[in-house]
Amino acid sequence: MSPVPFSVDSHPGSRDGLCILSVKGAITTKSAEMFHEAFHAQSAPLVIIDLTEVPSVDSMAVGALVRAFVACHKSGRKLALVGLNHRIKNVLNITGVEPLFDMYATVSEAEASLS
Repeated sequence: MSPVPFSVDSHPGSRDGLCILSVKGAITTKSAEMFHEAFHAQSAPLVIIDLTEVPSVDSMAVGALVRAFVACHKSGRKLALVGLNHRIKNVLNITGVEPLFDMYATVSEAEASLS
């Protein structure tokens, strides 16, 4: 079974001012820059990063997610992570950054919570 090619797609959420970044494939040293660029290409006040189709992350991914958090925090935007599997949650927990993020099981839950 070959790995899923990395991609980040941006699309509007269910209401104005909400952007969903759907990430597919592992966020690694090779793909973290692509994630970073996709995140900074939009400026919605509410951002949901959908990680449902991300099987794993490495330290570069943790850095990219923390940079996304910091960018949102500095600009007064809200950020939520969605669909984290146990591997990703463990990495965020072990690195101590898990408390920074609002996390939800589904995009619908995140959209309802971000207001």
